[in-house]
Amino acid sequence: MTDSTPSRSRPAYVPAVGPRLSKLLAVVFGLFALLSVNAVYLVAIRAVGWWRGESYENLFYLYMFLAHLVLGAIIVIPVIVFGFAHMKKARTRRNKRAVRVGYGLFGAAILLLITGIVLTRIEGVLVVKDPAVRSVSYWAHVILPLACAWLFVLHRLAGKKINWKVGMRWTAVAGAFAGLMVILQVQDPRKWNEVGNEAGVQYFFPSLARTVSGDFIPEHILQNDGYCRKCHEDVHESWIASAHHLSSFNNEPYLAAVKGTRDFSMARDGNVNASRFCAGCHDLVPFFSGKFSDPDYDMRNDPTAIAGITCTACHAISAINSPRGNADYTIDTPIHYPFAFSDNGMLSWINEQLVKAKPDFHKKTFLKPIHKTTEFCGTCHKVHLPEELNGYKWLRGQNHQDPFLLSGVSGHGISSFYYPPKAEENCNGCHMPTMPSEDFSARVRDDSGITKTLDHLFPSANTAVPTIAAEAGLITTAQAESAVEAHRAFNEGVMRLDIFGIREGGSVSGPLTAPLRPEVPALEPGKTYLAEVVVRTVKMGHMFTQGTSDSNEVWVSAIAREGEEIVGRSGGMRDVDGSVDPYSHFINSFVLDRNGFHINERNAEDIFTPLYNHQIPPGAADVVHYRFTVPPDASESFTLDVALRYRKFNAHYMQFVTGDKDHRNDLPILELAQDSITFPIAGARTSSPVANAEVTIPLWQRWNDYGIALLRKSGGRQLRQAEEAFQRVEELGRPDGPLNLARVYLAEGRIGKEAPDALRRARDFDPPANEWSVLWFTGNLNKQNGNLDEAIANYRQIVDGGFAQAVGRGFDFSKDWRVLTELGETIYQRARQERGEKNAAAREAMLRESIEWLEKALELDPEYAAAHYNLQLVYEELGDDENSRIHAAAHEKYRVDDNAGDVAIAEARRRYPAANLAAEAVVIYELQRDGAYELPRDAYIPESDQ
Repeated sequence: MTDSTPSRSRPAYVPAVGPRLSKLLAVVFGLFALLSVNAVYLVAIRAVGWWRGESYENLFYLYMFLAHLVLGAIIVIPVIVFGFAHMKKARTRRNKRAVRVGYGLFGAAILLLITGIVLTRIEGVLVVKDPAVRSVSYWAHVILPLACAWLFVLHRLAGKKINWKVGMRWTAVAGAFAGLMVILQVQDPRKWNEVGNEAGVQYFFPSLARTVSGDFIPEHILQNDGYCRKCHEDVHESWIASAHHLSSFNNEPYLAAVKGTRDFSMARDGNVNASRFCAGCHDLVPFFSGKFSDPDYDMRNDPTAIAGITCTACHAISAINSPRGNADYTIDTPIHYPFAFSDNGMLSWINEQLVKAKPDFHKKTFLKPIHKTTEFCGTCHKVHLPEELNGYKWLRGQNHQDPFLLSGVSGHGISSFYYPPKAEENCNGCHMPTMPSEDFSARVRDDSGITKTLDHLFPSANTAVPTIAAEAGLITTAQAESAVEAHRAFNEGVMRLDIFGIREGGSVSGPLTAPLRPEVPALEPGKTYLAEVVVRTVKMGHMFTQGTSDSNEVWVSAIAREGEEIVGRSGGMRDVDGSVDPYSHFINSFVLDRNGFHINERNAEDIFTPLYNHQIPPGAADVVHYRFTVPPDASESFTLDVALRYRKFNAHYMQFVTGDKDHRNDLPILELAQDSITFPIAGARTSSPVANAEVTIPLWQRWNDYGIALLRKSGGRQLRQAEEAFQRVEELGRPDGPLNLARVYLAEGRIGKEAPDALRRARDFDPPANEWSVLWFTGNLNKQNGNLDEAIANYRQIVDGGFAQAVGRGFDFSKDWRVLTELGETIYQRARQERGEKNAAAREAMLRESIEWLEKALELDPEYAAAHYNLQLVYEELGDDENSRIHAAAHEKYRVDDNAGDVAIAEARRRYPAANLAAEAVVIYELQRDGAYELPRDAYIPESDQ
């Protein structure tokens, strides 16, 4: 029996992916397969690097990343076209589950493409800098391919059967390729913080710099600032007028000095190798390219002569070999993204896109953790003069690093007078302030919400170099003026002047009236007085002034007036050449050669010994004594104005630089601090009462600064006056008073009663003195009194730290090598008390422990003579003659030769009467000296000064 109802025929099956779409799908699958292999490799290299704390990216990796970008760009259109065409055909299908999963798959693919575009940062199309958005995009870009693969499986499970073999093959290929490349690349990771090849010593010594390979670095690698400028224009603009950019032969004062050193070396040695001592920090491009060592190198016209410290030269440094300074670093040839040096516009654009798409590798290559350390700056801002240069012995030169690390500012210095609320971690905290910027690397760094970068002018005080460079046409006048103003603004509040007191009779032992203001005494006509002017370092993390302190010109200018008429002058200038009166108070060092001549032309090879050193440590003070006599016929008020001035360089040096003995020094002068006070004249009839500005310095601090200044005077000549000042500090309710009294008593040897009592009062004060300071001076006291166990306990407690007063302030006194050396020395002295055979084991254990502490001190400062001396003694005690000889030789090398300068100093004192006066332990400057610069010819001169 048959059914009479006619059957309905089914419509013919139409595939959702037709012949044309099949071809497009094959393209998508092929591109996705290649991207998968590529991506697994990229992720694997990054993951292994993160896991092992190494950097495994190399040039092959960068080309693979370029391939990732290219494949990603190619796949965008096929995915979008296939997706929409496929949806158009499949959206009405009855298998709704497959349709819905397909929509999800297409959406995930679109998100994957969008995150890739966001991460690529295509200039002019889409540039996303926000770290949070980029982080989310990155992880989405990593996870979405896995999501796409999962959704594709779900999509196909609802439809046509999956060919699993093809997928498994590609997975195996991707895994094998990534695994093989990871194995190969981990054999030779990018190694940073490792000392360079010893072979380079022959090319670079006596500079301590090395290259990773031990060979030269082509000049075009290091001199490519224009490349950096493309993304860092604001940084480049701030750097252009900096002392770093203008460090080499584009700096006329440096050129004059290094030319002299090269000539000296050529005449003495037949080569210029000794001058390489300078080049490791000043002339990196010609130095590492090998040109510098050529005696015929053209220091004016060679293209590398104007390079200075370039972007790459600084940022390619991969390791600081030691804290010795003198360019003791290792520099690498950095790996650049493909086409970095191409002149082809398209290839250059591709290079820029690579950097912007994956800046992490660029940042890792050019901004390493060492760049944020004090030692990184110290490698060039800490200097010693090697025997190979001066033919004499190792001598300490300029040194910013150690005074900072041994100061309260760093939170490591145990003996500082003052400590900040929070320690400065490195030099950058002061010398690399943030500035608003739209540079590619700029980001929001504070609560302002404004994107900022770091100022690469490195503001300090060198106003001369940009000024001279502008005159030579190397930078614009506007750039030079901007730099000068930045230096001027940076120095506001760095130093402080305080006309603190006045002594009758014009001597340091005369009756003191202090502090001056709000009340001031009336001065009597015809009487002689001594003004006490305190100079204090306030916002200063190193010695004032450091750098080329022999050619820096820092002086105190003092003007005394009766009414409007100048009646006293110190620190004046001679109009004809702009030179400063040599009888001024200079805050510098007066350095001599071995014949007693002043080192005044930066002839480092001749440096022998200082006649005096007037530099002031961080958080410390000095006092300048000015003597004057009130004119007998004075009838108007008497005003004293003081100013602290800075100029780089002095007049004589600029005459040497220009080769013109009549050259007038018009370089910019910074006024770092000033103070003024007006006294009434006893018995005079004035039209208006005397008024003085309010002093905002806390009263106790004025007394404390005055005491510090007196305490620091050489030879202990003013310790009695310092004691009186610190007694007043204690009376004003500050623990600094008894603590600093203990310093005075220790200096005077009053260690039986006065010093212990002062330290007890400092400890028990309310609030108490800094615990670490009390422990330090108590340890010194115990050591001097022979209480070695107690001293050792004091020093150990300092090293262990954990002080309640230091919580959250970043202090760590275990990094003060003086503490470690005192601890090691005291343990050594204690070991010597364990006599006899039965105490031999205890004695040896102590000696071994002493070595440990002394070696730790040398890790922080390998040139610390006291640590070497004590190690010599300890090893001698242990019978280790070899190590004892090693440290004896090191001590002999690094110790100050106290006797070498006797003849030179005696000759200099005879030759330079003004410097002879300044070298006295207590110096009194006459405000009414006959012949003083800018003192009117008809000014009153007391008989004793005529």
